[in-house]
Amino acid sequence: MRDFLVYLAGPIAGLTYEQGQDWRAYVAAELPQEIRAISPLRAKGERLARVGVITDSYEDNPLTSQRGLTTRDRMDCTRADAIIMNLMDTTKVSIGTMIEIGWADAHRIPIILVLPKTGNVHDHPMVRDCASFRVETLDEAITICEAILLPEGEGTARTFPLECFGLVDAHARR
Repeated sequence: MRDFLVYLAGPIAGLTYEQGQDWRAYVAAELPQEIRAISPLRAKGERLARVGVITDSYEDNPLTSQRGLTTRDRMDCTRADAIIMNLMDTTKVSIGTMIEIGWADAHRIPIILVLPKTGNVHDHPMVRDCASFRVETLDEAITICEAILLPEGEGTARTFPLECFGLVDAHARR
C-alpha cells in the first residue's frame, strides 16, 4: 500500500510558531503511519520561532518569503490526497487558508473542515460548499481522513459513530 499525504491547513498569522504547529503535531502523531502529514510550517521552525508572533512573510529566507510561502503551499494543497483544514478558535479570517481552500477545491482534493456549527468568522456559504466533510474536532477529522484514504481493513482506522452524521439513530445501534 502506498503512503497518502494530508495537508494541514489553518491560520498561521497572528500565532507564534509553537501555537501554529501545536495542533499540526497532534494530528501528525495521531494519524496512522500510512498517512503522512504535511505542515506549511515544516523547515521553518528555527526562523519563525525567533520572530514571536508571525505577522507576514519574512523575505530573508526563501521558505518564509512571500513567493516561497505561496509556491510551497500551493504545491502541497494540490498534491495532497486530502486536506484537514482547522478553523476552530479563530477570531480573524485567514486569507491564506481561504486561498488554500480554493486551490484544493479546484483540484478536487477532499477538504475535511474543522469548524464549529455556529459563530466562526469563516462560516461562509462558499467555505461550507467547498468542504467535503465538516466536523467539530480534530479527532473527528483524523477519523474521516483515515476513512476516505485507507482501504477497508488497512491501517489503523478508528471507529466513528454514524449518529454524528445523522445516519443512524443512536438507540438503534447494538
